[in-house]
Amino acid sequence: MPDVPVLGADDVLAVPVGAGGTLPGWLTDGPAPPVSPELLAGAMADTGNRGKPGTVTNVPIPGRRPRSVVAVGIGDATLPDVRGYVGTAVRRGQQLAEFGATRLVLALDSPVAPAGADEVRAAVEAALLAGYRFRELSTPHPPRLVSVTVVAADAQDAAVTAAADAGRVTASAVAWARDLINTPSNVKNPAWLADQALDRLSGLAHVSVTVLGPDELRDGGFGGVLAVGGGSASPPRVVVAAYRHPSAGPAHPVLVGKGITFDTGGISIKPNAGMREMKTDMAGGAAVLATLDAVARLQLPVAVTVVVPAAENAVSGSSYRPADVVRHVGGRTTEVLNTDAEGRMVLADALAYARLELGATALVDVATLTGAMKVALGTRTAGLFATTDGLADALRTAAVRAGEPLWRMPLFEEHRDLLDSPVADANNAPGNPGGTTAALFLQPFAGNLPWAHLDVAGPARAGSDDAELVKGGTGFGARTLLRWLEAGAPIDPPESVLD
Repeated sequence: MPDVPVLGADDVLAVPVGAGGTLPGWLTDGPAPPVSPELLAGAMADTGNRGKPGTVTNVPIPGRRPRSVVAVGIGDATLPDVRGYVGTAVRRGQQLAEFGATRLVLALDSPVAPAGADEVRAAVEAALLAGYRFRELSTPHPPRLVSVTVVAADAQDAAVTAAADAGRVTASAVAWARDLINTPSNVKNPAWLADQALDRLSGLAHVSVTVLGPDELRDGGFGGVLAVGGGSASPPRVVVAAYRHPSAGPAHPVLVGKGITFDTGGISIKPNAGMREMKTDMAGGAAVLATLDAVARLQLPVAVTVVVPAAENAVSGSSYRPADVVRHVGGRTTEVLNTDAEGRMVLADALAYARLELGATALVDVATLTGAMKVALGTRTAGLFATTDGLADALRTAAVRAGEPLWRMPLFEEHRDLLDSPVADANNAPGNPGGTTAALFLQPFAGNLPWAHLDVAGPARAGSDDAELVKGGTGFGARTLLRWLEAGAPIDPPESVLD
């Protein structure tokens, strides 16, 4: 039985309701339950609450200790169910905060089973992320919960305590990614993004941050980054942040994140409706920066570097043009057919740089790359392309544990001739199938290294609140990459939790 804290008149108690409407044993069997099980069961019957994830029954309590009880469905208490339960409870608690509630007491032990380390970590992450709001540029702010107390029977177990700490660190990093993504582009340009990385990361143990400016990019042959950023009054940058723990082994994965701080489409300009969300086109860059932030704060015994090519794809007399030929890091050339296919242009430089200059042993890139991926998989699932089954399975396993769905997509050789160009090594707009041909464009820049590409065009942005997601930038990919690195960044087939 969990040790439920003394409840006051400003507290909201969340009770998990299992499939079939079952209540947890600690509520029905305890000597002094914090709420009458009969009252709660009656209210649930009146509202049809049978424990389906996301269902809610609000029960005001006589005497207001606690202020109110929120019975929330947790279904079979799988990790997705736990995240949904917590997110629903937090959102209800925040609504009640506008009327005086200050604390949410979140009971986690369900009718199915006591909460272990995995459930506690998922709950802490979900509580903090479901309560996230971007408030930097708006006033006044509505009242918010002062605290959320997660209650579990095994709370004193060392593994559970460590899981809660990891959940707090992870959520903080993802919230930072969301802040970066949600910042409007009249504030956010490549230099601003680089400064944010320096401010957040450079003081952490075992971390070094280097920013390559226009001169270094010219000297290094970053033709794709310079071309895409050439039309803007805000010059491009490439952020390179490295973490190496003293106990790290020889493995050195490099994470690359697309950092387009605004995308007009360039001369191949987007329609207005397609441009409105383009402040979020650096979501991949935010995700990999957040990953390194969490890795360093958790002091994982690994070595990892992130590379974020940051540019603003604008329209001016100095913009790159269709029919231009661009030379990338390492010498490979690209014929530009569409200036709105700019993400792959900057990723190409970053991947080649990681392979040739940084000593990468594996490469993973994250990018809001193609609208085709949203058509194929919707807005909740990212496309995964990989050159090895081991790396693909390791990332899919990490994604299951993180709650960030991935679906493996094909790298079919039969589509490679669509990349042919009469004047360059490849063209940048080979057409459909758009997600696959974009990945095929990137593959040569990774060389023979194990490489995976996450196209997060759908899940990088949320159109509405759901579970731990909040409308706006999501930080998708950071939790998956962190889980992969926590497992040692395997590139061989793992002990899979996949169906």
